[in-house]
Amino acid sequence: MVKTIRVSEEYHEWLSAHKKDDETMEETLRRMTRGPHPSDVAGLLTEDEAEEAKDAVSRLRGGDRDRLDAARDTFENGGRQE
Repeated sequence: MVKTIRVSEEYHEWLSAHKKDDETMEETLRRMTRGPHPSDVAGLLTEDEAEEAKDAVSRLRGGDRDRLDAARDTFENGGRQE
C-alpha cells in the first residue's frame, strides 16, 4: 500500500538536494531520518576514547537510576525521606 505525505516545497527541495542518483525519494527520506550508518562513523574515536565514552554513558545511566530510586522511595514513604 502506498501513502502520500505532504511536505513543504522547501523541505522537498532540501530532500531532493540530498538524494543520491541511485535511490528513490523514499530511500532518501529513510536515510536522512535515521542515525548515521556505522561505516560513516567508524574510526572517529580511538579505542580509548570509545571506552571513555562508554564509561561516561554508564555513569549517567547510573545517576538516572539513583534519582529514580530516590524519587520512588520518597513517593512510597508519603513524601518523607528516610
